[in-house]
Amino acid sequence: MNSNLIRALAASTIATAAALAAPAAAAKAGDPVAIGDGVTLDPIIDGLLRYEHVAQDNALKDADALTLRIRAGVELKAGAFALLAEANGNLALVDNYNDTVPGNGVEPYSVVADPDDVDLNRLQVQYTSKPATVTLGRQRINLDDQRFVGAVGWRQNEQTFDAVRGEFKVGPVALDATYALAQNTVFGFESPNKRFKGDFVFLDGGLDVKIAKVKAFAYLLDYDDRAAFSSQTYGLLASGSLPLGDAFKVSFLASYAHQSDYQANPVDYSADYLHGEFGASVAGFGLTAGYEELGSDGGVAAFQTPLATLHKFNGFADLFLTTPATGLRDYYGGIGKGLGDVGPLKGLKAGVTYHEFDSDFGGIDYGSEWDAVLSFKVGNYAVLLKYANYDAKDFAVDTEKFWLQFGFSY
Repeated sequence: MNSNLIRALAASTIATAAALAAPAAAAKAGDPVAIGDGVTLDPIIDGLLRYEHVAQDNALKDADALTLRIRAGVELKAGAFALLAEANGNLALVDNYNDTVPGNGVEPYSVVADPDDVDLNRLQVQYTSKPATVTLGRQRINLDDQRFVGAVGWRQNEQTFDAVRGEFKVGPVALDATYALAQNTVFGFESPNKRFKGDFVFLDGGLDVKIAKVKAFAYLLDYDDRAAFSSQTYGLLASGSLPLGDAFKVSFLASYAHQSDYQANPVDYSADYLHGEFGASVAGFGLTAGYEELGSDGGVAAFQTPLATLHKFNGFADLFLTTPATGLRDYYGGIGKGLGDVGPLKGLKAGVTYHEFDSDFGGIDYGSEWDAVLSFKVGNYAVLLKYANYDAKDFAVDTEKFWLQFGFSY
């Protein structure tokens, strides 16, 4: 589809959603608008104002980014069918940062991957029945914990897929199958990395019992334009929780996967993935300890997850978005606490996590990182503060990041 046409459709979608939001808000925020017998039109509007600061121990200047993202759309529902159109717009109010888009002039700043952008985020048709949901078009896909496939919801521009997806659930058995022909990234319509074409197959099959969910999965990535990331991955995931009395609960996650080169990938490699996590909830405190390994094939190539929501894993500083060829071992532990309502601050939560990073091959001490997060609501606004401090040893450089953001939705 022509890029100018896409942006024109995106702008039209934002305007339509804004116009529809007024009568919906007059009734009750978030209510669909009835336009016929059994037919509704539901406006979708949410926004996020974010300040991000990045300081690195290198020749780059400290980055300061103040960005405003508006996501707006409409969903038309008639019986079992729904048509959804949604646009995403991001505006840099303070742009002292490298937005990753080439051609913007000299970029002496550290990276903040939130370029100016107005684009079509989602355009999908969906059929929903009791056992099945089928979605066709440009869509958001989050599989499990998003370790392999996700929407990268942390960035202001979202990752979507041009795909057909079928989800089926009968009793405790769930099946999920997707074929995608394009990955639409977070890098904006002006970036050469905006869209990667190929043939992508995601297959999940799972069993949900009372104390655990067990899944088998296969992800086949055949890129047209970045063959080095073409791979085939097969694995298992188990997760669950168990209450032990009124004030104590334990949870667990265990995953194993094997990855190797696929189709036109020029590198012959194979590597394993391991992830184990144990959590406990005691008197309002949440304790977490885990180990994640993205293996290396003798330092030649490593396990990669190019479709994942990577900010969720291996530290908020985002130093390991691409796994080093020598692989990655992440030992981590954290503590969190829900503090409830404190004056005008509703649902106050705080948490701290520590990571120790090593290579899987070569005995390299990469470094360590402290992460902290604080979140609450004030009225209809969701407020989030985050901080990351990466202490480099033999990989990358010392890095500090800070975020303050305000979100709203209707």
